[in-house]
Amino acid sequence: MTNSHLVFSRAATGRTALVLSTLLAACRPSTGPAPSTSAAGIPAGAVPAPYVITDGQSQITPAFADTTQWIRERLWVETEFDSDFDGKRDRVHVDVTRPGPTATGLKVPVVYETSPYFAGTDPNDDIFYSVKQELGAEPPARTIGKGAPYNANRTRISNSQVRNWVPRGFAVVHSESPGTGLSQGCVTIGGMNESLAPKAVVDWLNGRAKGYSTVDGTTEVKATWSTGKVGMTGTSFNGTLPVAVATTGVKGLEAIIPVSPNNSYYRYYRANGLVRAPGGYLGEDVDVLYDYVQSGNPAMRATCNARVRDAQITANIDRRSGDLSDWWVKRDYIEQARGIRAAMLTAHGFNDWNVMPSHTTLMADAVRANGVPVQMYFHQGGHGGEPPLPMMNKWFTRYLLGVQNGVEQDPRSFVVREGASRQSPTPYAAYPHPESAPVDLYAVKGGTQVGGLALARLGGGSESLTDDVSLSGAQLAMATASPNRLLYALPTFTAPVHVSGTARITLRVSSSKAAANLSVWLVELPFPPNTRGAMDPNGIVTRGWADAQNAKSLRVSEPLRAGAPVTVTFDLEPDDQIIPAGKRLGLMIFSSDKDFTLWPQPGTVLTVDLDASMLSLPVVGGRAALARALQ
Repeated sequence: MTNSHLVFSRAATGRTALVLSTLLAACRPSTGPAPSTSAAGIPAGAVPAPYVITDGQSQITPAFADTTQWIRERLWVETEFDSDFDGKRDRVHVDVTRPGPTATGLKVPVVYETSPYFAGTDPNDDIFYSVKQELGAEPPARTIGKGAPYNANRTRISNSQVRNWVPRGFAVVHSESPGTGLSQGCVTIGGMNESLAPKAVVDWLNGRAKGYSTVDGTTEVKATWSTGKVGMTGTSFNGTLPVAVATTGVKGLEAIIPVSPNNSYYRYYRANGLVRAPGGYLGEDVDVLYDYVQSGNPAMRATCNARVRDAQITANIDRRSGDLSDWWVKRDYIEQARGIRAAMLTAHGFNDWNVMPSHTTLMADAVRANGVPVQMYFHQGGHGGEPPLPMMNKWFTRYLLGVQNGVEQDPRSFVVREGASRQSPTPYAAYPHPESAPVDLYAVKGGTQVGGLALARLGGGSESLTDDVSLSGAQLAMATASPNRLLYALPTFTAPVHVSGTARITLRVSSSKAAANLSVWLVELPFPPNTRGAMDPNGIVTRGWADAQNAKSLRVSEPLRAGAPVTVTFDLEPDDQIIPAGKRLGLMIFSSDKDFTLWPQPGTVLTVDLDASMLSLPVVGGRAALARALQ
């Protein structure tokens, strides 16, 4: 199994219990079934009444929109696993809202959202790790969470998606992830049961799995009203799970619309070998998230805590080194993307510093390689942000209703431009912009103040910085001079510069200690005042982090020898941004990032060999366009 996107260069029978460790170790299929929706589709006029198709989209009709005729039901779907070690297959809690005409024989497709959040989360804010930790040291003990309060009397899971889709002729289905709400099982955070539980719901909608009216009963509930065509959507964790299900290649899952999905837990909690938190959640890790979402039956929590959280998660996350391991790879859906056959419309914000945009760009590349339709929607904001409803409607109308609406011929990328409404994205043939090309830039000495960036290597010698985590990245970028960072900038732009794609940095660096944080920001200068901390996008073009101990391998850290340089190459986060005339583009190199990394004691000295370092910047129009903007 390769990990090229991570490296620096860039149904059982009977009631047999399945051991959780086997679930976690299981590999997803190497190939998935071919898409069941034909490429040709059907004419809009061929859909049955009372559907109305206009502009390639299913419209609200009175028969579907009559809420007095909507049918609501709930059930428990039996899965193929036993993740809570009780010797019985787990059942997951499901609710359904479907339009009235399904009572008289009309079969409809399904929009499905699954989540660990529906039943609530741990209210305790003190369950995070302290980040006051020396690199390579054991992490401080944290307060163990108790999970969310349990409510056994809930009769509905959620009303999300219902208003948009039921009036247009889709049923809406929700389910609660294993170990949450009224679903059985254990929370695993990226374990195979989180993929297989919603797979069982898709199987139930296609008549391949059994549903029951109670959590432990024998009265069956069947989805006779379902066409078997399922689309999934959701944001953040709820956007991750459609991808997780799709990796199984389950038949009937025709389309997914993941929004800000976490497609790799290693990428979410680590960065190129470095322990790096998601923005806004300093000190979070996989076991913290486990505690946060656990909301299932209290009678099973002690077992799940001991056998999953403690034995499987905390024992494997390794907050000392940040190295990649097989345990992390099993929670990497990009590595499992070869199973995906569901048409994917995916959305992400370029200033999402919680789930960073590389999660989406790397997954899109992997799914596209399967020959599966992929369309991308990007905006300039932070976490979350669905595509406009007409885009989503057109996607589901094509792949769930099978209507010939030409979505396959639509542009593959839509980007909301600076200052524009999210409802009016600009179409592009692809992402990155097809005319984007890498431009190599070289630092010119003077980085403790503001050194230069040049299109040619001019010779700069070496420069040093001293780590001090008490200073935020924004403070360092605003400083006219600082011994705690190196800052290099291009001259003031005389014309706008369109950056589109993934920048890559190569640094020849040495450290005064055996381990050091390494942080890189690309910024606009002058850097504006920061009012929102890690979540403030102003002045940020993109960022990246790395552990120089992992210069050769993400799996094995090699302690640094004082004064001995290593060459570190890694990608920054992808971006698509037009930097206006009158601004300068700056490259800032520093050590500990107060909003993202661990907080070692100040004093580590990093020395950068400028003659052996380089920034590769993706510019629309390439070197010629950038050179014109510098005239």
